[in-house]
Amino acid sequence: MKNYLIIFSILFVSFFISSLVSDNTIMIDGVYAIYYSCFIIYTMQWLGFFPSFYFKTEHYYDLIGSFSFIATILFSFIISINDFNLEIDKRNIFFLFAILFWTLRLGLFLFLRVKRDKKDVRFIHIKKSFSTFLMVWHLQGLWVFICCLPAIISMYSNTFVELGLFFYLGSILWICGFLLETIADHQKYVFKKNKLNKDKFISEGLWSISRHPNYFGEIILWLGLYIVSFPVLTGLQHLAIISPLFVYILLTRISGINLLEEIGDKRWGSNIDYKNYKKNTPILFPKLF
Repeated sequence: MKNYLIIFSILFVSFFISSLVSDNTIMIDGVYAIYYSCFIIYTMQWLGFFPSFYFKTEHYYDLIGSFSFIATILFSFIISINDFNLEIDKRNIFFLFAILFWTLRLGLFLFLRVKRDKKDVRFIHIKKSFSTFLMVWHLQGLWVFICCLPAIISMYSNTFVELGLFFYLGSILWICGFLLETIADHQKYVFKKNKLNKDKFISEGLWSISRHPNYFGEIILWLGLYIVSFPVLTGLQHLAIISPLFVYILLTRISGINLLEEIGDKRWGSNIDYKNYKKNTPILFPKLF
């Protein structure tokens, strides 16, 4: 029962937020376009959940999440092109390519990882329960919706603002975050691929200045995306700030750092080197010196 209440809450929150931020945004046949985005996101989760539960597999969870990002941002971009006007807002072009690049890179990385490892440790017990697995798919839908919120509000907005300081500052943050996440993931992939490192933990490269540099990069890039959207937002649309805040909470409290730290403690908790690594390396924000 608890899981179904969470699912209902997720759907309610998503559509309620949509109603709060819809003022002065594009409508399709009398309905705000942002509602269509919500519907697309959760429909894709439902289509992914049922076959995944039937076959008791998590292999397509991240892939469906990636397709949800792609479908949402493409739909928003197409709808934002008003009356086939060839003068497309450069800010919208940034949103389109930023989310596409991030999604394709991360989605492919996660899909290949779960195919290579044959499993995702997060789902060992979750995928056996109908309600829990369904709830997790809805959490993914909420993740997609909240992450995309600054972009889709800005793209649907009827307000036009010239590019300025916020655009360039946000773009730089997004690029830095994207590079951090990409490089950190690649370093870990190379480390684990080396047979000499079997059953060892990584503490080199970016992982020497943060225990989770990839997550730090992801938080930074979504913050950058919000900053790019900031000048276009008005009134309650500034609720879009929940995008980077949600990513931070998700990665540090729900399905990211806390789970990985627990797994690390079980594997290497008695290892002196690991204890020193934890003692001398920040959990998230990189040490500069």
